[in-house]
Amino acid sequence: VQLQASGGGLVQFGGSLRLSCAASGRTDSIYPMAWFRQAPGKEREFVAAINGVGDRTYYADSVKGRGTISRENAKNTVYLQMNSLKWEDTAVYYCAAVRGSKYYILARNYDYWGQGTLVTVSS
Repeated sequence: VQLQASGGGLVQFGGSLRLSCAASGRTDSIYPMAWFRQAPGKEREFVAAINGVGDRTYYADSVKGRGTISRENAKNTVYLQMNSLKWEDTAVYYCAAVRGSKYYILARNYDYWGQGTLVTVSS
């Protein structure tokens, strides 16, 4: 499975953006997926996760109420909508997929990773 993240860029403080993660390759199995992010000098951190069907989600406290993860399995794509962006949202955002039926908040549990897309929040 190959994951391609896109949608990052320069966004104003308080603004919004939507990240996309398109899966290709062996997509016959539908995997739980997640978004992580890594700011300069910091460790990669969990942002949000969604199960294979798309009816269960989980968010980090830092984005709860501002972020929405969703998926369109017909398009093999997962999205992360982020609103009310803050300075601390500046990071490289990665999408990840895991075999099985559960999602996790630890990066080491994920089997497939996208290349990352940079989000920069500016004034």
